[in-house]
Amino acid sequence: MIHVNNLSYSYTRDGRFAVKDISFDIKKGEIFGFLGPSGAGKSTTQGILTGLLQLQKGDAVVDGYDLHRENKKRFNRIGMSFEQSNLYGKLTAEENLRYYAKLFDVPTRDPRQLIDMVGLGGKENMKAGAFSKGMKHRLTFARSLLNNPSMWFLDEPTTGLDPAIAAQIKDIIRKECDTGVTAFLTTHNMFIADELCDRVAFIVDGEIKLVDSPKALKLQYGHRTVAVEFKEDGDVKKENLAPATGEGKARLNQIINDCEIVTMHSREASLEEIFIKVTGKGLTADETVE
Repeated sequence: MIHVNNLSYSYTRDGRFAVKDISFDIKKGEIFGFLGPSGAGKSTTQGILTGLLQLQKGDAVVDGYDLHRENKKRFNRIGMSFEQSNLYGKLTAEENLRYYAKLFDVPTRDPRQLIDMVGLGGKENMKAGAFSKGMKHRLTFARSLLNNPSMWFLDEPTTGLDPAIAAQIKDIIRKECDTGVTAFLTTHNMFIADELCDRVAFIVDGEIKLVDSPKALKLQYGHRTVAVEFKEDGDVKKENLAPATGEGKARLNQIINDCEIVTMHSREASLEEIFIKVTGKGLTADETVE
């Protein structure tokens, strides 16, 4: 669905690149996470692939359309949900969706069904300008599905949402992609990437450091630990141990044999911990891990 080869982009055109010679492929029906801190090059890459930025250097094909050749028909096949909602505040929720539906040359979904899908049922006649930030985000997300896109670009799809609504949005993403929709998800939220993505790319300073599935990354770079809380000499103590190592296994066995266990939980490395380990960067642009 997406093929990118040696893609570079400079806003200043003076040798400084926001994206530097990146390459990757995304298969049909895949949820592909593009992960990195602010300023890493996520939005620039997404802007090029969606046609918001002109292709400068390299090659990119999106859903069969070569971006070197201008073809407006490809926008009928693309859905876009950006972190910053751009709705018409004086129009109601339903009026916003009906307006945008007219921009496509393909059949579109029923606006009221989409409004209900994202949990805004009963708000269809409310002006978007009166919506909270989270409500605007949900309406923007609903708008991205109007044209039944085959290629779906999602920028921080759960930002600003309470856990229940975020879970609802993630469920919609899974269901849509189960039908064959391909999703390109940009985020710095490693938890949603871990939950949703089939594969992820780590991007830092405009360069892709690696591409793999969350599971494969955990197997390669992560280490399982056990958090054990126990009573020893009348005091409650807690230790995090790595049972895969001889020292950790011996200490865990000692605690089990000699102490009263209060709680014990196994834990695998998070995607965020692996990101930091692989890139040496945290999830804020100025955070470097030594």
